[in-house]
Amino acid sequence: MSGKSSYGNDTITALKGADRVRKRPGVIFGSDGLEGCEHSFFEILSNSIDEAREGYGNRIEVVRYKDGSISVEDFGRGIPLDYNTKEQRFNWELVYCELYAGGKYNNDTGESYEFSLGLNGLGACATQYSSEYFDVTVFRDGFKYSLHFEKGENVGGLLKEPTRFKRTGTIQKWKPDREVFTDINIPLDSFLQILKRQAVVNSGVTFLLKDEASGEEYTFCYPSGIEGYVAEFSGEKGLSAPASFDGSGRGKDRADKSEYKVKCQVAFCFNNEVNILEYYHNSSFLEHGGAPDKAVRSAFTAEIDKQIRARDKYKANESKIVFQDIADSLILVTSSFSTQTSYENQTKKAITNKFIQDFMTDLIRQKLEVWFIENKPEGDRVIEQILINKRSRENAEKTRLNVKKKLMGSIDINNRVKKFVDCRTKDVAQRELYIVEGDSALGSCKMGRDAEFQAIMPVRGKILNCLKADYPTIFKSEIITDLVKVLGCGVEIQTKHNKDLSSFDLSLLRWNKVIICTDADVDGFHIRTLILAMIFRLMPTLISEGKVFIAESPLFEITYRNKGEEKTMFAYNEKEKAEILQKYPPEKCTLQRSKGLGENEPEMMWETTMNPVTRRLIKVVPGDEKTTMDTFELLLGDNLAGRKEHIERDGHLYLEMLDVD
Repeated sequence: MSGKSSYGNDTITALKGADRVRKRPGVIFGSDGLEGCEHSFFEILSNSIDEAREGYGNRIEVVRYKDGSISVEDFGRGIPLDYNTKEQRFNWELVYCELYAGGKYNNDTGESYEFSLGLNGLGACATQYSSEYFDVTVFRDGFKYSLHFEKGENVGGLLKEPTRFKRTGTIQKWKPDREVFTDINIPLDSFLQILKRQAVVNSGVTFLLKDEASGEEYTFCYPSGIEGYVAEFSGEKGLSAPASFDGSGRGKDRADKSEYKVKCQVAFCFNNEVNILEYYHNSSFLEHGGAPDKAVRSAFTAEIDKQIRARDKYKANESKIVFQDIADSLILVTSSFSTQTSYENQTKKAITNKFIQDFMTDLIRQKLEVWFIENKPEGDRVIEQILINKRSRENAEKTRLNVKKKLMGSIDINNRVKKFVDCRTKDVAQRELYIVEGDSALGSCKMGRDAEFQAIMPVRGKILNCLKADYPTIFKSEIITDLVKVLGCGVEIQTKHNKDLSSFDLSLLRWNKVIICTDADVDGFHIRTLILAMIFRLMPTLISEGKVFIAESPLFEITYRNKGEEKTMFAYNEKEKAEILQKYPPEKCTLQRSKGLGENEPEMMWETTMNPVTRRLIKVVPGDEKTTMDTFELLLGDNLAGRKEHIERDGHLYLEMLDVD
């Protein structure tokens, strides 16, 4: 065959030695990127944790070096490295050079480790193989043992020398290899998160992190374990106090499988402001949960539904709760251990043991029932909140359907939005949308505009106060849904139950400028504020991206006549009016308070409000979020006392806006 080698018997090859990891790190670590590098660190840490949990040493020290190298030191029994007569090889070869070799395969019998994080005999060897260098120092049996590896190959064999140190333990220092991982610079935050989590589920073990780059040291220890961790999250604003329970048992995943031991602790509380679910097995954080997550969902939903029915709290024909209603107010951490574990893969992010799931489901249901009996006032509060969560979720789902019908899909806004007047150009960089007050303003603005790039959208009267209204009410408002359609960019929603409504995409905004144009009187300013509140609530990014403007309209029209000469000038405030009247004799000037937008001549609208050369636009810019919210609350919210005080203190500053003869 020309151009290609033949596919025959000699083309099948097997990776050997370090290449088994170095060429395919993702198979062992789940990734050849930073995530895989982090997991290689966790593999080494896991072995030290297993020692501490068996009662050998209560302190583990980690150093993060500037060059990306790492060391882990424990005070356990020390890894056996000497000659193994049973295997006819040195133990250091089995531990660091042989995949699927280790001291945890007989954990059912409890010979060395009963509940072990590392089971597969892969971690130490795989990490060594994937390192630029890997150094091991072990203290045990009155000797100091030393090993040195470079890119998966041992250099110098095992060095064994007597020592007067009475301590035992293992020190492993290595540098992940850039030839294996695309990134070896594990962030400080990753180390902090991993060590904190391990301190949580290994109560009484102290984890110390030294960061060479910053010179900082961090210590983690949770004497009360996961219950203390839950209390830390909850603070003092919980619906219930932190509680915990535990249990143990034996069972099988299948009738033909061997029996194994399981023990489990569950800590939880209910909280209105924080909701967290974390699962650990053999102290490994289960990012994807698996069996424990299924157990928690099933048990909490069934038991709390039972408690609601027992208290007759469901309304007639009301649907039952779902787990999300509970999870919205639940802080829960589980820590389980077993002598046999079925992980989804080597990265240990989920477990699949059926017996663990069944055991935890039964344990949680039994203990939760007791908790509701023993804590009736707290239980009643929790049930009321869960029902609030449920009804809020259901309202949100109805709103989603309503909004989807109104806002989503392909919409011909010219036909579907009443009285909207589009412009001709499709170039978004030129398009301007004027949001004007009332039908009369629509007429004068429509005639006064440049139809090539200026569009008009009228609002009828004072729109809904979006600051106070809930989302179902907001999206029942035709004028608001019409405005959202015309803008085209969707809405941004942050609340827990309605976040799925968020459909915002700035690239879909159909306008370069969104210009609010209202009368220069009290009603006009009120309408302007309500429109700004709508944008702030539903699409604040338009403000932060500088897309929103306010068109200033003049307060006064001054006409100067002298010997056949006539000149019209506009003043936007009292100061400008005074400056004009100083330049021209007052007896030859006619001063007129500016009429509403709807009464203006088209030529005047163009010159004062719409001509990009002569108009005055105020750009709406984002301020401090709290100050902005406080201001809206003062003007439109429930702060009645503050609003009264504001009017009494500052009302005189706005009197010039009133049309008073």
